Amino acid sequence: MLRMHRLLPIVGLATALAYAVPAPAQTIIDEWSSIKVPPAPELTPVTVDPQNTALLMLDFLHQNCAPNPRCTASLPKAKELLAAARAKGATVIYTAYPGGGDILSEVARKESEPLVTAFLDKFLLTNKDGSHDTGLDKMLKDKGIKTVIVVGSAANGAVLYTATSAFFHGYQTIIPVDGMSGRNSYVEQEVVYNFVSAPVMGGKVVLTRIDMIKF
Repeated sequence: MLRMHRLLPIVGLATALAYAVPAPAQTIIDEWSSIKVPPAPELTPVTVDPQNTALLMLDFLHQNCAPNPRCTASLPKAKELLAAARAKGATVIYTAYPGGGDILSEVARKESEPLVTAFLDKFLLTNKDGSHDTGLDKMLKDKGIKTVIVVGSAANGAVLYTATSAFFHGYQTIIPVDGMSGRNSYVEQEVVYNFVSAPVMGGKVVLTRIDMIKF
């Protein structure tokens, strides 16, 4: 009985300490399955001036687009947008990444349309020798471009990084969600949500659909 009496304060102290120690903080991994998807953003109809608008056709290549069903499914819409931009005399600029292969025939480039080669951010080429300006910004400014429409693959690669860079270079940036593609729908959703919610940029990049763009 005496021993039990001596143990009670120790047990009480241990219990108090257990409640005083905060529970381990949850990480995003712990919360993954319980996260609620935010509401889809509204898409905005846009009318652009073809004289100061450039269509950026990003990495529609055999190597990355042809094997991806979501990318190939976007080609008819991208082709439609490309035809409209050309018909109205808007600037069209293509990109590829080093070693990326040929541009797909469905959205083939004309010889007069510039081609910029870089990895994710098409304004900047980064390699073992450091980072180098690709000349895209100068090309756009020399043509008096104020607005860029960004389509291509991958949504979480060239589209995300080039559109972000375009915004911070001072261009009104428009992204038709049916003109970009990722490996799966979650990738595209994550990119769209980033443009809605990112600090500084969030809500200022225009999200739209190809049939909602008028030149």
